[in-house]
Amino acid sequence: MVEAVPMPLRRRWRVHLFAVAVVLAVVTAARAQDYNNGGDDDDEKDKPQFKAQEACNGAFLSYTFMERTKEYPHLKNATAQAYAFKAQATVLNTMTEDLTAWQMFVGFQHKEILVSVGGAVLLDGTDFPANVSGGATFAGYPMANLLNSIETAGDMTQIQVQIDITGTQFGIKPPGKPMPKTIKLANPGFRCPAPTHKDSVMYVCCVKDRKFKAKKANSTRYLPRQKADLTIAYDVLQAFGNKYMAQVTIDNWSPIGRLDNWNLTWEWKRGEFIENMRGAYTLLKEGPACVYSPAASYYKDFDFTPVYNCEKRPVIVDLPPEREKDNAVGNLPFCCKNGTLLPPTMDESKSRAMFQLTVYKLPPDLNRTALYPPQNWKIAGKLNPHYVCRQPIRVSPMEFPDPTGLMSTTPAVASWQVACNITRPKKRASKCCVSFSAYYNDSTVPCNTCACGCAGNDTAMCNQNAHPILLPSEAMLVPFDNRTAKARAWAKIKHWRVPNPMPCGDNCGLSINWHVMNNYKSGWSVRITIFNWQDYTFKDWFAAVTMGDHYSGYENVYSFNGTRMGKPFNNTIFMQGLPGLTYLEPITDGKTPDYPRVPGKQQSVISFKKKDAPNINIPRGEGFPKRVYFDGEECALPETIPRVSSARWRARPASLLQLVTGVAIIMIVAVVDSFCL
Repeated sequence: MVEAVPMPLRRRWRVHLFAVAVVLAVVTAARAQDYNNGGDDDDEKDKPQFKAQEACNGAFLSYTFMERTKEYPHLKNATAQAYAFKAQATVLNTMTEDLTAWQMFVGFQHKEILVSVGGAVLLDGTDFPANVSGGATFAGYPMANLLNSIETAGDMTQIQVQIDITGTQFGIKPPGKPMPKTIKLANPGFRCPAPTHKDSVMYVCCVKDRKFKAKKANSTRYLPRQKADLTIAYDVLQAFGNKYMAQVTIDNWSPIGRLDNWNLTWEWKRGEFIENMRGAYTLLKEGPACVYSPAASYYKDFDFTPVYNCEKRPVIVDLPPEREKDNAVGNLPFCCKNGTLLPPTMDESKSRAMFQLTVYKLPPDLNRTALYPPQNWKIAGKLNPHYVCRQPIRVSPMEFPDPTGLMSTTPAVASWQVACNITRPKKRASKCCVSFSAYYNDSTVPCNTCACGCAGNDTAMCNQNAHPILLPSEAMLVPFDNRTAKARAWAKIKHWRVPNPMPCGDNCGLSINWHVMNNYKSGWSVRITIFNWQDYTFKDWFAAVTMGDHYSGYENVYSFNGTRMGKPFNNTIFMQGLPGLTYLEPITDGKTPDYPRVPGKQQSVISFKKKDAPNINIPRGEGFPKRVYFDGEECALPETIPRVSSARWRARPASLLQLVTGVAIIMIVAVVDSFCL
């Protein structure tokens, strides 16, 4: 029997070290495998919002501040220093039902200017760079709907969206974290508590509000059509692999909204281009230039010569009436009105516009079901209200009557709706203005300084911040450039100080004078005069005035066609030209070159009764309107109203003293005569 020889001590240690190395390698490989299989879950568990996310049954929102770097110029003042920042927001659907057309509000509070956004778009369609210092609402694009976890087997790519935010912000010195004030889900029917804030992360779970009552139960995944001042329908009529044909329908629903020479713009997000159009056209028809566009790299053998437009933001306008029956570009219902959209209360047939276009697509959307509408819609007119349009929402396919005349209907392949609402003009951003005058004051309160902007004024020649100078009534009949001498002479008569430099003009192409004519026992009346200072004729014009509580005393408009308006424009009088007077003529030259130009004008008297408003005090300024509109645009009102002049107030006690003195003299004479008798 051979006796075992013991292994040397040095070799024994080598074996042990080798065994340890093998074990470590196996453990490392196992951990790597675990990381590949579930490392993401571990990272998720490490996030501060993980527990709240797991317990959420609704929509879970988060905002994470990523990083920032100092921008030029580098300043010592921390509040004025600009920083480039990056942030990431997420919306996760944790409900058992789909979250359709999600909208997330982020309450930015550090003068943020967004430069780019990925995974979403701004709801109001603002172009980048966008000033969002008051907060911003994001809408989903291209994923507008978040499906539920049950029907997707928990696929995070279908139930969650990630928003990558890049921009500039001001203030908060490092290492401070410039976080938003709040985040919340902007969809109706959800209730969001105050968000939780931990270091550079903010999160909140928004749940369904049980008290919220939807107007009508929706059994489909489509959103109901919205009510708005103006709506735009984007209906896909035919779909092919690499192109589709769409129809755009614009409807004006506002009783005082209108558009003249409308311009419609949108933004293609996926490289699309317009190959052909009917019922409208693009201002820039750049077919040959399309060979330099991204589309040309894919459609290498395509003839771009007849192509309408390859711009990312095309500008689309209406056709003139003479092209209405043109088989090549017109011959569509509701087209070809030169861009005029009237309120339905004036002419329902002129409150709608329609056009069709053929759109070519690019990879990876070469599938007939890969349909995406353009985003960031905007529409504007000549002298019309300012519309703010939301992003398109998917609605149930529009149904069209059968073209053969049968009783059946044909649905669109897909339909979207864009809702646009009128917004009040900002200060010094109006397109028309109002001046006030009254019988009890011989001075007219003119339009505000820079009422319609001061971009064209030389600040060295006029004062943009000075209050306008009161004027004699005849000065309102001449252009602003011809009023200086009259203003100085009037100020000299009234012993008023004349500012130097003089106030800038109103710069409005249209103005309205509201003159209180008289005030008698049973009523009162005003004269409204509309002045057109532009080389432009307003066709089918209209105006509207909103009065105060004394609106009930409205009696009649004599030279215009005046009617009372209902909700939502209570206490409002709607006026339009009588037959033959529907044109507001442009400004014309004077008799000689030395004469000032003469504005086009129309005027009428409006009468009111005091039966329903016996306590109205006209001398105290209660005879002036609260709002004035022209062609749907809200005009800028003066900051002051005419008051009863001091001379008139002094005349009142003097007349009373004379009356008392006269009565006393008569009584004294009577007493003396009685003693003489």
